[in-house]
Amino acid sequence: MFTGIITDIGSILQVAQEGDLRARIATGYDIDGIDIGASIACDGVCLTVVALGQMPQPWFDVQISAETVGATNIGRNGWPLGKRINLERALKVGDELGGHIVAGHVDGVAEITAMHDEGDSTRVTLKAPEALARFIAPKGSVALNGTSLTVNEVDGASFGINFIPHTKQATTWGDVAVGDAVNLEIDTMARYVARLQEFA
Repeated sequence: MFTGIITDIGSILQVAQEGDLRARIATGYDIDGIDIGASIACDGVCLTVVALGQMPQPWFDVQISAETVGATNIGRNGWPLGKRINLERALKVGDELGGHIVAGHVDGVAEITAMHDEGDSTRVTLKAPEALARFIAPKGSVALNGTSLTVNEVDGASFGINFIPHTKQATTWGDVAVGDAVNLEIDTMARYVARLQEFA
């Protein structure tokens, strides 16, 4: 489990198709504290560490199944060399829960349809897949590229998010543009409430 609070920005060093897709990600994490088999959310996708190294900079390798590639923005945008991605280590018992409970299981891919500045902040409008739109509510939570965010407004399948300067600096949200595909994980609570209503 994760919180959606990004703690590092990694970059793609290598990508190779070896049955599954294998990616090498540069990180600022102390890899001496990462075990093989550990889970790290990479742009919101929970992936398993399969190798670690120090040279020329700290890095870890992950394997990505074809199903995960197809269900996430990796299949839309790819992971080109040098691409920056949001990283979060798995939640430990006793850690502060500053965002919301995030599983790292991407539900679908949203698309950025508009962006404009409001003071120092940036308002971003995204369009969710139709099947997921009913789970997104004003003032509810979503995880976008692994970042825990509050929804400002909803209009059909479109919804708005506001990014303050800190969020743009501490994550890759300062890099995005209209047309980008974004990993979307809906709030677990919203999923279960909707399921319960089916039996009401």
